[in-house]
Amino acid sequence: MRIPKAHIQIIFCYGFLIFSSIYSHAIFAQEIEARTYSNAPIGINFVSAGVVQAKSGNYKLTSEVVSLTHVFAAGSQSGKITLVLPYGQLTGTSKLGGQTVNASTEGLSDPIIKASINLYGAPALSLDQFKNYQQDLIIGASLAASVPWGKYDDNQILNVGANRWFVQPGIGASKAVGSWRFELAGTGIFYTSNSNFSGGNTLSQNPVYSTQTHAIYYFQNTAWISADATYFIGGQSYLNSSPISSSQENWRFGNTLSYPVNRQNSIRLSASTGAYSRTNNSYDLFGLSWQYRFGGGL
Repeated sequence: MRIPKAHIQIIFCYGFLIFSSIYSHAIFAQEIEARTYSNAPIGINFVSAGVVQAKSGNYKLTSEVVSLTHVFAAGSQSGKITLVLPYGQLTGTSKLGGQTVNASTEGLSDPIIKASINLYGAPALSLDQFKNYQQDLIIGASLAASVPWGKYDDNQILNVGANRWFVQPGIGASKAVGSWRFELAGTGIFYTSNSNFSGGNTLSQNPVYSTQTHAIYYFQNTAWISADATYFIGGQSYLNSSPISSSQENWRFGNTLSYPVNRQNSIRLSASTGAYSRTNNSYDLFGLSWQYRFGGGL
C-alpha cells in the first residue's frame, strides 16, 4: 500500500530530503574535495581509513570510510582511480507536522568509484622523475558513480543506502603560484530513480550542479592546508512524478589539513559547514583519516 501523498510530503521534505543530501554529500558527492586534479608518481597507491560525522538538526550520520587510490598513466598524462567503501550509522528523532521521524539504522553504505584523468600539465612520471617535477597549470576531467549496494529498507524513510545510482562527471584546473595551489572545478550529479521508496513509490530528482574552489598552501615538509568553498544548485525532487521540493541552493565553506608523519604515512583533518541554504538542508561535517602510500618504487 502506498503512503498517502500528504503524509509523505511532510516527512520527505523535512526529513528524507535533508538527510539524503547529508548522506551522499558527506561521503563524496558534494563534499569539498581539494587536490582532485594534481600529479603523483605512476604506480603509487594510497590506502585511507577514517571517520566522518555529519550533523543536521537532531540527526547524526557517523561513517567509517576506507578508500584505495591507484595512480596510473593515461597516455602521456597521469590519472587516478579511487574506490570508496563507507559503513554508516544513522540516528536521530524529529517531530515535524505532527509526525515523528525516527532514524536508527546502520550498515554498508553505497560504494563509490571515481576516475580522474589529467589532460594537461601532469605528465606520467616515475618516482625518480617526479622529484624534478614542478607544477604550473593542470587541467583534468573526472567521472564518479555510486553503486546502490548499501543497506536499504523500503519501510523506512531514512536509510544509509540510497537504492539508486548517481553519476558525476566533472572538469577542473589547478594553478601553482609559488607555495600555493589554486583550484577551480565544476561537476554535475545525475540520479536514477528509486522505484521502491516507502512501499512502491517512485522517488526521482533533477541533476545537481556545483562549483568548488580551493586555495592550498604547501609547507616545506609537504604538509598542506586549504581553504575550501563550494556552491551547488538544482536537485528538485519528485514523488510519483509530482514535485515535492523546490530546487536546492547551497554555499559551504571548510578547511582541510594534511600532515605527514613520515615518508609513507600522513593524517588528515577536515571540517566544513553550510553558510547558506535555500531549502534548509545545511549540515556540519567533521572528518579524521589516516593515509598510507605504497608502490611505485617506494
